[in-house]
Amino acid sequence: MPDYSFEDAARAKGFALVCGVDEAGRGPLAGPVCAAAVILPPDCEIDGLNDSKKLSEKKREALFPVIQQQALAWSVAYADVSEIDSLNILQATYLAMRRAVEGLSLAADYALIDGNRMPPLAIADETVVKGDSRSMSIAAASVLAKVSRDHVMLELDRQYPQYAFAQHKGYGTALHYEKINEFGISPVHRSTFLKNLHEHQKS
Repeated sequence: MPDYSFEDAARAKGFALVCGVDEAGRGPLAGPVCAAAVILPPDCEIDGLNDSKKLSEKKREALFPVIQQQALAWSVAYADVSEIDSLNILQATYLAMRRAVEGLSLAADYALIDGNRMPPLAIADETVVKGDSRSMSIAAASVLAKVSRDHVMLELDRQYPQYAFAQHKGYGTALHYEKINEFGISPVHRSTFLKNLHEHQKS
């Protein structure tokens, strides 16, 4: 279960406002990549908070407003499909993370980043492997990022109902490939992710 040991260690070094940062949507074939940054008050108790991947959709949706209310500051940001295709998914993820950190209403002085890749930020930071199940502020960011991106995909489902985005959220499921084969690639598909589509169709 996530706790505050990473946040406490950063505060012990003299940092006051420690934010957790996580992303959602690196893998899908469509839609933006989303990042969130969250600064929680020390020892803030949010019942049931865990890595978003370990929570049901209902639980994530319930935690979403609780995190926003409890946080000292939170921010959600995106890199869109054109940025993903022009930059590559890793650089686009870094861009979304940087936007999320810079969008905080209180300027963080330290960032805990989920994973093992360090985005270029203007503040001190460290990576935490499996951070969304180890750090409370990263877990909070993982929920905000996942829920926010899911909401974007529901909106895209209304705009492009033929692709069933509400069901697969843009991930490369059999249903999604079936819809792409039937209707072609939409403006919200990542063309760089679908270069090998013809190979997929042949197999």
